[in-house]
Amino acid sequence: MGLFKKITTGLKKTKESFNKKIYELFKGRELDDEFYEELEYALISADVGVTATENIIEQLRDACFSAKITKSDNAKDLLREIMVGEIDYDIPEYDYPLVILVAGVNGVGKTTAIGKLAHYFKSQGKSVLLAAADTFRAAASDQLTVWAERSDVRIVKQNEGSDPAAVVFDAIGSAKARGENVVLIDTAGRLHNKKNLMNELCKIHGVVDREFPGCDYRSYIVLDATTGQNAVSQVETFGEIFDIDGIILNKLDGTAKGGVVFAISAEQEIPVCFIGVGEQIDDLLKFDAKDFIDELIPR
Repeated sequence: MGLFKKITTGLKKTKESFNKKIYELFKGRELDDEFYEELEYALISADVGVTATENIIEQLRDACFSAKITKSDNAKDLLREIMVGEIDYDIPEYDYPLVILVAGVNGVGKTTAIGKLAHYFKSQGKSVLLAAADTFRAAASDQLTVWAERSDVRIVKQNEGSDPAAVVFDAIGSAKARGENVVLIDTAGRLHNKKNLMNELCKIHGVVDREFPGCDYRSYIVLDATTGQNAVSQVETFGEIFDIDGIILNKLDGTAKGGVVFAISAEQEIPVCFIGVGEQIDDLLKFDAKDFIDELIPR
């Protein structure tokens, strides 16, 4: 399946739900208060979020006023541009060697996302190593091993209960010895004891900084799109523990409320870097704001 087809299929539920509301709005309607109220309802229904919706509506009002646009069909392109602008971040290109720490609560598909991320970089011609630093959850390393085998990449792991920072230390040493391009670090997803998790992550950061000072180091959080606004609260909680460089938004194909991209990205001012749009190993796509809006609001 081609990239464009995957995006189309993955956003089918959101597109169907959103388009029904948008279609009638942009059929020559007057740009009056009723129009903006209905547009606000459509955006919030798609889980765009109150703050992001208010920003979009305000910008559209101002843009239409400045351009002397009075009919809704002439405002559609402006809406598209504004929505793209809300979530279109300038994400730096990866430098290699690259280390990505991946965090997220249990159940969001973190291990699956790491496996797909490994496949993504492998398909880019990079050599990849997985570091099984979630030593808290039973069978976490076993699950990651399955994905390592599926992605045909190496994995470094230790026994359950081992020090996560020690796993990362071994992984970085192994990656450096073999000249591997990408190290993906799995981490524990527990939040009931944020102090322990913060200590673990601080130790991991320290190991990476000390052992791999020249690497491009980034921290991503994996979120489940089907949880809607709960995903926003997870970003806020993890943001108290470490600096988040980007978001991997999983299960976007399983929800009609894909507008949560705005609630997360625009309100939290953190870029969505990858989206999961299916169960296959190649169903993790690099996020493109324009392609996303093209699917939600076709020309």
